[in-house]
Amino acid sequence: MGITAAQPLQPVPDTGSNIMDDFRRWGYLQAKLDPLGQYLQPQVIPELEVANPLADRARHLYCGTIGIEFMQIADGTKRRWIEERFEREEPMPDRRRILDLLVRADIFEQVLQARYPGTKRFSLEGVTALIPFLDTVLHCAADRGMREAVLAMSHRGRLNVMANVIGIAPAAIFSKFEDIDPRSVLGSGDVKYHLGATGQWKDASGNTTVDLHLVSNPSHLEAVDPVALGRTRAKQVRFGSQGEDRVLPVFIHGDAALAGQGICAEALNLASVDGFSVGGSVHIVVNNLIGFTAGPSESNSSLFASDVAKRLAIPILHVNAEDPEAVVRAAQFAAEYRSTFHNDVLVDLIGYRRYGHSEIDDPTVTQPIRYARIKNHPALYRLYAEQIGVDPSALANDIQSAMGAEQAAAGRLKKPSSITTLPAYWGPYHGGCYKAEDELDTGLPTARLRTISEGLSTFPDHFHIHPKIKKLLEQRAEMGRGKRPLDYAMAEALAFGSLLLDGTSVRLSGQDSQRGTFNQRHSVLVDSETEKPYTPLSNLAPDQARFEIYNSILSEAAVLGFEYGFSRDYPEALVLWEAQFGDFANGAQAIIDQFIAAGEDKWDLLSGLVLLLPHGYEGQGPEHSSARIERYLQLAARDNIQICQPSNAAQYFHLLRRQAMRSWRKPLIVFTPKSMLRHPDAASRLEDLAAPRFQKILLETEIKNPERLLFCTGKIGHELRVERTRRKDIDTGILFIEQLYPWPADEIAAVLNHYPEAHEIVWVQEEPANMGALSFVVPRLRRLARGRQVHSVKRSAAASPATGSAKAHALEQKTLLAASFGGEVKTSDRKL
Repeated sequence: MGITAAQPLQPVPDTGSNIMDDFRRWGYLQAKLDPLGQYLQPQVIPELEVANPLADRARHLYCGTIGIEFMQIADGTKRRWIEERFEREEPMPDRRRILDLLVRADIFEQVLQARYPGTKRFSLEGVTALIPFLDTVLHCAADRGMREAVLAMSHRGRLNVMANVIGIAPAAIFSKFEDIDPRSVLGSGDVKYHLGATGQWKDASGNTTVDLHLVSNPSHLEAVDPVALGRTRAKQVRFGSQGEDRVLPVFIHGDAALAGQGICAEALNLASVDGFSVGGSVHIVVNNLIGFTAGPSESNSSLFASDVAKRLAIPILHVNAEDPEAVVRAAQFAAEYRSTFHNDVLVDLIGYRRYGHSEIDDPTVTQPIRYARIKNHPALYRLYAEQIGVDPSALANDIQSAMGAEQAAAGRLKKPSSITTLPAYWGPYHGGCYKAEDELDTGLPTARLRTISEGLSTFPDHFHIHPKIKKLLEQRAEMGRGKRPLDYAMAEALAFGSLLLDGTSVRLSGQDSQRGTFNQRHSVLVDSETEKPYTPLSNLAPDQARFEIYNSILSEAAVLGFEYGFSRDYPEALVLWEAQFGDFANGAQAIIDQFIAAGEDKWDLLSGLVLLLPHGYEGQGPEHSSARIERYLQLAARDNIQICQPSNAAQYFHLLRRQAMRSWRKPLIVFTPKSMLRHPDAASRLEDLAAPRFQKILLETEIKNPERLLFCTGKIGHELRVERTRRKDIDTGILFIEQLYPWPADEIAAVLNHYPEAHEIVWVQEEPANMGALSFVVPRLRRLARGRQVHSVKRSAAASPATGSAKAHALEQKTLLAASFGGEVKTSDRKL
């Protein structure tokens, strides 16, 4: 069969269907989107250069002040739904309500500008259409049974949203400008445009309401995104199977932040992931076409800041923010789409920024042409009033008078008004400084532990178990009967199981957490023939609490932020996030610094989140050794977090149960083992789980009257014990500090008093001198030692946490152990 020459393609007839599809696909590129006409000029698209009545209609629908990207969606049902909504005649909106909201939004900003000149407030002027947009979204959501909404946004327009959407009295907001909060003087609190708020949206009649929560957010603009997702998920869980139809997540992004910050892409990627989905979110971009002083071409490599959302098969609408009726139409579309398909939807509100990044900046220095156009550009409410033929003067004067009265009331306040209300489920819990009465017993009778272990080590008759897992379950059954020492994984499973049977839910996520990075957990069994999962911890009893464990996406920041958010609205659950290796948590440093460590101090927000961070020097290189203990100790102050390193399985069991059971709610940082997960030296007897509680210090048990005391944490302590036995040393006591923070000063003082003959105290750590707990522990030991010598043994200071050579590591470790037993130290430092 011969090869014939290629024939020229014949043009496809230009039918009506093709014309409509071309405009559906490319019309947004010719939409009139920039109110100032400086950027985003309509593009020349050959397929759209058609002149006939059908093309004119298509151009009217898809190239006006709304452009939509949706033809990339593979689902034909969704595309047809969008086409039908976009191509139908829309009813007249409530123009009076739109105008009222626009006047309120602009007058609010003008009052702040007049009364508090030179003060940062991050005005919404230029995109005040956000207020009727949110009003419409909430109205549509309420009509469909939505009871709550969680809002996440950075500081641009935040105060305006508080006043005109959430319902916070302007006087309460103005009081923040009066700076009368004593907490701020004492080093706590936060600036007004980072604060969270709770309130209630009401329709014009006041009869339809939606409870609103604006999530607290730092200056790390988009860091709040996964936090709000986690809070939404927790609230939805409380509503049961109807949760996605009762709690709506709404995200208000900045254009430069959405395009530039990676956490946005990470959070978007959670949209349909099992364990993290929330039934769709409404995303709004408050698009000023500027980021600080950077123009669009400096902030974004593509045409639209919203292009990062194209990774999802969702509709993306671009709207000229100076067409309020188009904005309201887009809002209604977004709410209906989310309600119908439980998918995300994004609306890009394209406007401008009347002032600089903050009101004290002079933007004419960097954008003189743009700000020459803005200078005399009328407020949106005036443009809209003119469009609909209404004089807004009387309405504006009334609102301005009311705002003036609110500002005067704020000036008379002796303390700032509260803008948040805690939900009832936080009632049993408290924060503040640690008190001894916060401790409680966590031990369980061995008979109960045996019963729990039976459920942990069995599987259905029809289940095809992997031979290796069958052997593992047999070993766990022996552990539960007291015939074999318990390893960490079994201790953890027993802690989880006991809590579940007592009515405490447990949620754990992380990369490879179902199996465990080190092949230790195997909480979800996989049928060898069908791959159908079976989770023993979910099948202990018919009336047990909810157990969830998820393999997360390959993200630290978004997943940790999500779990922090979940813990904020499910305080009665034990919520845990596990890093694959401890130092991988540095990818989530903003979440750790801004929310976990500082959330209570800044915003009075508590969390009982647990971070599981594998830590230990075992010759695996710089990125698989240290969980960066020093960073967490540096963040520790005012009893804000707990930092622990349990050195055996029983201690881990008691620590987990203590975290879930006590009412003192603080984040818990746990440095978990790697090689010691199954090591006999770190295993525990079943009876140890019946002991009363977690011990902050593990005492010396073999040497009665030591002359030297070695203090340490974790794996190095077990190696020191082995080295002591090898040396037949009878003069050195070894003590494990299991809780580094809050610092157990009383317990350590008692230990030192118990050994008055111990003339030398040594802190031993595996980490280099500039890392680990050394700089935190040694000064505190010296204050408690009362004149006794306190020295330290550690690796030399280094830029990298560990060597990449297994042989070099082994030599360093051998030297470290030898130095720890080197007799009396002549210098205050003993380094490798």
